[in-house]
Amino acid sequence: MRLALMDCNNFYASCEKAFAPHLAARPVVVLSNNDGCIIARSKEAKDMGIPMGAPEFKHREAFKRLGVTVFSSNYALYGDMSARVMATAGTLVPEMEVYSIDEAFLNLTGISGAADHARRIRDTVHHWTGIPVSIGIGPTKTLAKAANRLAKKRPEFNGVLDLPEGQALEALLGSLDVEDVWGIGRKYGARLKARGVRSALDFMRLPRGFVLKSMTVGGLHTWLELHGTPCISLEQAPPDKKAIVSSRSFGRPVELLAELEEALAHYVSRAAEKLRAQKSVAQTILVFVQTNTFIASQPQYSAAHSLALHPPASSTPLLIRRGLEALRHIFRPGFRYKKVGVMLSGIEPAAGVQLTLFDQPDSRGDALMAALDRVNAKWGRGTLTPAAAGIQRPWSMRQNRRSPRYTTSWSELPVALAQENTPPQASQTRPEHARP
Repeated sequence: MRLALMDCNNFYASCEKAFAPHLAARPVVVLSNNDGCIIARSKEAKDMGIPMGAPEFKHREAFKRLGVTVFSSNYALYGDMSARVMATAGTLVPEMEVYSIDEAFLNLTGISGAADHARRIRDTVHHWTGIPVSIGIGPTKTLAKAANRLAKKRPEFNGVLDLPEGQALEALLGSLDVEDVWGIGRKYGARLKARGVRSALDFMRLPRGFVLKSMTVGGLHTWLELHGTPCISLEQAPPDKKAIVSSRSFGRPVELLAELEEALAHYVSRAAEKLRAQKSVAQTILVFVQTNTFIASQPQYSAAHSLALHPPASSTPLLIRRGLEALRHIFRPGFRYKKVGVMLSGIEPAAGVQLTLFDQPDSRGDALMAALDRVNAKWGRGTLTPAAAGIQRPWSMRQNRRSPRYTTSWSELPVALAQENTPPQASQTRPEHARP
């Protein structure tokens, strides 16, 4: 078997650069919700030593001095660009598993010249979407992950590495930090380094029994995969979520119950969309609130309350109604709230719901939700929303540096200007009808 891991390079920053060619060689960083901390950096920003997770305000002066371009997170753009990248790669392989927003496993089994085909995928994705990717190839998922890591870190591979065999493979794995092995991470990595195990190759040379005893079955699977024995299958469809959480920090403190209710209705609506997208229903809804724990001078409060759903449901109006009931139970006046959120749990397939003798199927409600989802799928998320979710939404998170939603909003489409060809002797003044 030949599996490849395709990983988008510096994905959020690359999405921003794709629509701003003048930033191609400039440092770019992307901020978290409410423009708080750095969550993504371009290669140029990494080379400058700008740390991941650092608060923006601590580096504001450095950004100005170094010419760093700063963006607010633009998840609508990133999600759509991810879909375009995955759709492009999916046309070039027989099977694909989308692993995360910027990663996918590709099945190259039976394709002759796997490395050349991977280069074709890399070039096509970049040409069609503007997003650079790196691809690592190996006989297992863990080895493909390792190959991808090396392909990104070492310039001589130019973004594509098909792992060799024998001593050449050992040399490559000997250069890979044990913490960078998929399935090990920092916790186990620190323990292994304390025993002198510093590279992926060192880990491979550990006795099988020791790995099983000290790292359980998960560690043994990683060990076996590094030895070329597949233990993690390729999933062509992502598993359904067992719980769905929807929440965001507010752009400013919220004190009024009415604003909390509006925000909660918005988050419940989003969670309900995700629930219906996987054709599921939830048995429990939990609502939570929290003040800003980083401001010690203010009174602190956090609480949560859950309610059962009988029968299990995915209807937005019903979930909003139950969510608001839970919120009113835990709301306390006099606090400056930083966050409200909802979690749907007890998720099961909608087709398998068992109704009691007194429950009646809500065919009209189901038809309404289906129509709502069709409209939003065709015309964009948020085209139709519950009135309870509000319109102005003054509590929304700060996004003072957000780039346009180039691919998902009609009003924010990029504009291309065509310059009229004129003879050299003619005036080069822009025509009056040209758009600025």
